[in-house]
Amino acid sequence: MTSPPLSPLPAHVDVLIVGAGISGIDAAYRVQSQCPDRSYAVLEARESLGGTWDLFRYPGVRADSDIYTLSFPFQPWTGENSMADGDEILDYLRRTVDRFGIDRHIHCSTKVVSANWSDQKARWTVTVERSDGEDGSRRSAVTCAFLYLCTGYYDYERGHDPQFEGIEAFAGTVVHPQFWPEDLDHADKRVVVIGSGATAITLVPAMARDAARVTMLQRTPTWITALPRKDRFAAGVRRWLPAGPAHRVVRARNAAYSNAFYHYCRRFPDRARALLTRGTARRIGEEAAREHFTPSYAPWDQRVCVTADADLFKAIQRDEVDVVTDHVDRFVAEGVRLRSGEVLPADIVVTATGLRMLAFGHIAVSVDGEQVDPAHHLLWRGTMLSDVPNFALCFGYVNLSWTMRADLTARLVCRILNHMRREDLAVVTPPAEPGVRERPMIELASGYVQRGVQSFPRQGHRAPWRMRQTYLLDAADIARAGLRRELRGVPRASVRPPGLRGVGDNIAAGG
Repeated sequence: MTSPPLSPLPAHVDVLIVGAGISGIDAAYRVQSQCPDRSYAVLEARESLGGTWDLFRYPGVRADSDIYTLSFPFQPWTGENSMADGDEILDYLRRTVDRFGIDRHIHCSTKVVSANWSDQKARWTVTVERSDGEDGSRRSAVTCAFLYLCTGYYDYERGHDPQFEGIEAFAGTVVHPQFWPEDLDHADKRVVVIGSGATAITLVPAMARDAARVTMLQRTPTWITALPRKDRFAAGVRRWLPAGPAHRVVRARNAAYSNAFYHYCRRFPDRARALLTRGTARRIGEEAAREHFTPSYAPWDQRVCVTADADLFKAIQRDEVDVVTDHVDRFVAEGVRLRSGEVLPADIVVTATGLRMLAFGHIAVSVDGEQVDPAHHLLWRGTMLSDVPNFALCFGYVNLSWTMRADLTARLVCRILNHMRREDLAVVTPPAEPGVRERPMIELASGYVQRGVQSFPRQGHRAPWRMRQTYLLDAADIARAGLRRELRGVPRASVRPPGLRGVGDNIAAGG
């Protein structure tokens, strides 16, 4: 099959967005609606848009938060499910870019390799590698006045590999959920899923429908709560209100509920522990709940996972799924041997062992040739790196849907762009402040976070360097942001050499 021809890249745009997942699509909408005099382009390394929802194809893939907060505030969700499946979300994203004409600005099969800022020219030069199938790949460059990374926070090219001993001796098939083979047939097979996070919790009951037997092998338990796949409150609101207002009401209600539950868990860990344990015990019995679903850590020290319609617990009740809490000793020909000596027989082993965190999505970012190490910078308003000019990146919430924070960030970027236009600035930079006590950007004890968070930007102990993980507080902080006071600006006239177009001068380029 021949790949479709690549769309021509613009030579220069005012705003270059990297990534065409939820964050990038949200950013594109905000730029074209709030900064309509700016040209922009969206570069996507994969062959199609969708980000996470295009990458993950394993059985049962779905959102682990409600779709009303995961979807965009400007595009109402009209599907039936509140806990939406991956293909529903991908279809929603495609309809969104079609509706708003964002698709005309997206360039797929375009991988960003590096980005270098020039102080003299006040612009970024972005090196890209484009692949069009049979002709291989070639490199070219795009320049931009403002660079906005919406690449997510994990490595699309590699998942976490714990390096299990003896894996080469296993006679069956080993697969990582991030790279699910299209032709993998698990019907009537014995399946062992190693892991207990959000991926395993959705994958296990989905595979159990057809497999001979599924075993969820976990090193430690995870806190799990059950939520209905369909939201009765949302259904009621949608009967009485038009789609737009109904979406806003349900989104606000669900965001408030999720945030309240998070803060309840953090403030009253013992009560939260008892609440979650009781809910699990009602479904699978006290003994199983105590042994396999009662972690030693407090709820929200690590992420609380969701089972939609309690499907994991129901599969356990139907005796379709076993849960084993033990450590992997090594793989053997017939399956997985545990430290206890027991061997779990398997035809297929799924290593749902987590993600590798990655701040810049394999992009080498530099300023005047000097490499930017994100771990050596603070994150201003959750949006810009200290001392890095005309550069923003998107990190969503860990305790709420990613989109809630992504949209706040995109709106702040648009405020910055319009501030630059009003003040006739070519450059804005959040300068580092002395005396700010640094802390990790993500304060969770989850394994994937602890493995990678030290390579990420840092947050501070106070505004404007602190991310509160609370939507209303963050929204209020961003609304109060004094851009003149907090950002160092350089007038356009003082940096533009003869013949160089500045911010906003290239309105027609790229759309």
